[in-house]
Amino acid sequence: MRRWFASEATCADYLDWLRWPDGFCCPWCAGVTEWMPQTAGHRCGDCGRRVTATSGTVFHNTRTPLSVWFEAAWLMMTSKQGVSALELQRVTGLGSYQTAWAMLHKLRTTMSQEGRDLLTGRVEVDEALYGGFSPGKRGRAPGGKILVAAAIERHGRRLGRARMRLLPSASARDLAAFVQATLAPGSVLVTDGWVAYPAVARAAHLAHEPHAVTGSAAAAHELLPGVHRVFSLSKRVLEGTLQDGVQVTHLQAYLDEFVFRFNRRTARERGLLFLRLLEGAVASQPTRYRDLVAEPKPRNRPQPPAVARTLPTGLTETPRDRPWRQAA
Repeated sequence: MRRWFASEATCADYLDWLRWPDGFCCPWCAGVTEWMPQTAGHRCGDCGRRVTATSGTVFHNTRTPLSVWFEAAWLMMTSKQGVSALELQRVTGLGSYQTAWAMLHKLRTTMSQEGRDLLTGRVEVDEALYGGFSPGKRGRAPGGKILVAAAIERHGRRLGRARMRLLPSASARDLAAFVQATLAPGSVLVTDGWVAYPAVARAAHLAHEPHAVTGSAAAAHELLPGVHRVFSLSKRVLEGTLQDGVQVTHLQAYLDEFVFRFNRRTARERGLLFLRLLEGAVASQPTRYRDLVAEPKPRNRPQPPAVARTLPTGLTETPRDRPWRQAA
């Protein structure tokens, strides 16, 4: 990856190629005429604005070098477990944890499951509780935990695409909203014996295939192996990579990231996931840091730091020829 993107100009050119594969189009006025192309971007011939490959995207007005952004996107996509903000800060040498955290969350905004193609065929649906060990009621009542619904296609023994979403409750109304937004008409709803699912199937006009756990010799993960595998793998990421340090307000973003990678697990090359992520990044609107944090603090005038902060440096370096020999 670093051989491909050996300079900041190369990174910017790659985003330019992703954003305008068929020619320049101004993001402000939709004009297609262009004045003489500039080395650092474009100049719209209609509105006269200067436009770069990062204007109006996830990278809008960023002061972090694009090579660091590319490194973050690569680490997120090449590892099955993802990458934490603390690990990204350590690998890239960023001086601020908040910068690393904001970069990852801005990239996660491009992985939203909203507007994706609906699941088809036989689809397993179930719910699970997420969160640490806290007192609460047994069963589907959260009791301080978070209720998450998941759906996954089953093609015989193979697993297809998945979807995950936070739920307020396991009522028929909330489950029906999730199923109707996730399953295509004509699909088969495969569930356990929860009493709400017959009403959910009727509301969504779907065929229903229940597998009651009560009175069965099989466990829940044996009756619905696909959806329970999704729950297991996603919890492993939250507990391992993120050390359970996830706030409720950000859990959906982490689930979106997990589903994004899971649905592309059969990609021939990990670089294809990197490509898809950056395609979404240049097609998404910019997001402010204050819009990402769960509880933004009042905007007070910041005090000058004791030590002057410097901008992060890029990861591009001039290659050296056998420095271990020269050191002698």
